[in-house]
Amino acid sequence: MFRQGSRLRADKVVWNRKTGKVVATGNIAVTNPEGDIAYGDEINLTDSLKDGVVDNMLVVLEQGGRLAAEQGTRDADGTVNLRTAAYTPCGVTNSAGCPKEPTWKITAVRVTYRPERKRIFYKGARLHLFGLPSLPLPEFSNPVGGGSDSGLLSPNGGYSRVNGVEVSIPYYWKLAPNQGLVITPHIYSSVLPMAQVDYSALNSKGAFKVRAYATESRRSDDLTTANPTDTSMAFRGYIDGVARYQLSPNWTASGSLRLTTDRTFLRRYDISRDDRLRTTASLERIDDSSYFSLSGWYAQTLRVNDSQGQQPIALPEIDYRKRFDDGLVGGRFQLQLNTLALTRTDGQDTQRAFASLQWDLRRFTNWGQEVTFTAFARGDLYNTNDTLATTNISYRGLEGFHQRAIGAVAVDVKWPFIGTFLGGTQRFTPRVQFVAAPKVANITLPNEDSRAVDLDDTNLFSLNRFAGYDRFEDSSRMTYGGEWALDLPGISFTTNVGQSYRLDLRPTILPDGTGLSDRFSDIVGRSELRFRDFVSIVHRYRLDKDGFAIRRNEVDATIGSRATYVLVGYLKLNRNIDASIEDLRDREEARVAGRVQFARFWSAFGSGVVDLTNASEDPLSRSDGFTPIRHRIGIQYEDDCLRLGGTWRRTYNDTGDARKGNSFLLTLAFTNLGR
Repeated sequence: MFRQGSRLRADKVVWNRKTGKVVATGNIAVTNPEGDIAYGDEINLTDSLKDGVVDNMLVVLEQGGRLAAEQGTRDADGTVNLRTAAYTPCGVTNSAGCPKEPTWKITAVRVTYRPERKRIFYKGARLHLFGLPSLPLPEFSNPVGGGSDSGLLSPNGGYSRVNGVEVSIPYYWKLAPNQGLVITPHIYSSVLPMAQVDYSALNSKGAFKVRAYATESRRSDDLTTANPTDTSMAFRGYIDGVARYQLSPNWTASGSLRLTTDRTFLRRYDISRDDRLRTTASLERIDDSSYFSLSGWYAQTLRVNDSQGQQPIALPEIDYRKRFDDGLVGGRFQLQLNTLALTRTDGQDTQRAFASLQWDLRRFTNWGQEVTFTAFARGDLYNTNDTLATTNISYRGLEGFHQRAIGAVAVDVKWPFIGTFLGGTQRFTPRVQFVAAPKVANITLPNEDSRAVDLDDTNLFSLNRFAGYDRFEDSSRMTYGGEWALDLPGISFTTNVGQSYRLDLRPTILPDGTGLSDRFSDIVGRSELRFRDFVSIVHRYRLDKDGFAIRRNEVDATIGSRATYVLVGYLKLNRNIDASIEDLRDREEARVAGRVQFARFWSAFGSGVVDLTNASEDPLSRSDGFTPIRHRIGIQYEDDCLRLGGTWRRTYNDTGDARKGNSFLLTLAFTNLGR
């Protein structure tokens, strides 16, 4: 029978036209307009198929989950009332299709399901988990899934050495269909509570999300002493926001906000381990041939020895790029206009503007060589003051206004050879590049964005191997190398290697240890091996040109499936670079992480970071050659309706009131109950 979107199916249906009563028996299934299906042994209802009584009732919900009861009634508005009932969103059959007890279920004396609200209400309820003794629950309700509604979310618990036992119970407010607010009180046994607020909003143009923490606790302003003393009580907090809006097909506005009250708050409360926080704002326009950006950013340092007054504030940074054909020989021009203003509260201020034009022409010869011709020109204008506030002389530049002209030409030739090998395809591509550039003014201008220079496979063939714009490599050089690739069924291997030779005798400003300070550069390369989706190994290296000493050795390996895998990383930098050159200190580090699924729903996981640096590699390092930084070990159960886990974390370093020690985290999440 079909009535107003409802449908009745049964072995036998008796319809009394005079009374309007319908009695159905045998394999009964009643489907409402929302898609929920009610099953039963016998049903008495009106001919509208909306209200009636069902014995041994089972309701399968459209959003997932099911309700079962000895008897149930359905009202004309679709409300289902059940007595001696049970609800579960879990599967009730195993992989072989045989019946099984659900992971968890809720039994209740009375259950009411209201389809228009997509919510289930309970009275006299108990929670059954893994068949363990039931836990009594107060009168409450939960959504059936497929949407969101106000209510408590899944609680979390944990323990840390500094804060003690922690319990957090989030509450979600549905402010509107596109807006939500979560308030989470964090209760600790050793310190005052902390409040966490999350707000998110979504509309047709984009999304906005902000998270904030606030508490009061003792903090240490002494970040360098081994056993620091805490100060008096102080307000502490953190705010983290992100937004992105697509204003039109071409225009986008975005921003991020990250600020904290002090340098140890995030680590003490295990929120983040970042050592810098960036606040950004940008307005962008992108089309097929041009790009425009108006942006600004602010950095807050959390590093122990850094001065906040030395951190730059960039406002504004304007960047415009335009590509167009030359209209003559088939080349392409790229025009770039850029301006940047950097301000420091206790340091050097710099303003910079430049205009550049680059022309590229790509051609293929009859023999298959790929030849790219490049011509580049740029004009810079700088203004800087308070240069004496910068301790590194090579970064300062000269006070006042200064200008610079830059020019370079290059020819880049690749010659790929392709053939068969071991039943697959191999490709060998030798490459040579010639670059000529006259001497340009570098030291007279401030260096804000070109400080962390280091030769590797990604910048070997770059026109300018300095990062950023403030320094330009003014040399004539030849760069040569090759790439070999092999593709077999399920296997791929790629390796490249290269080196450069400076043709002129002009002194270079590139510091020792970067791999570029002598006429012959160091040798750099990269190799990658992949076996289906099971193995991925990437190796990057830099060899000293004189004795082939390893100056950079980096390995990243991923082995395993999505369920069971191991990730291993190793990095050693042995560059013997001057300690005054920031971000280029020597170090050695090992990282490992993994997950093992030892049963269908059970898995164990872990990760760790070890500092292998010793005093001979870095005199400023406190490591003895094997110093653990942090590790994490845990176990988790997760099926279609439950996530249960425990994690043990340990940190080995003190930073102010963010003390080293153990912490434990417990997670418990039920489908449709708080998640």
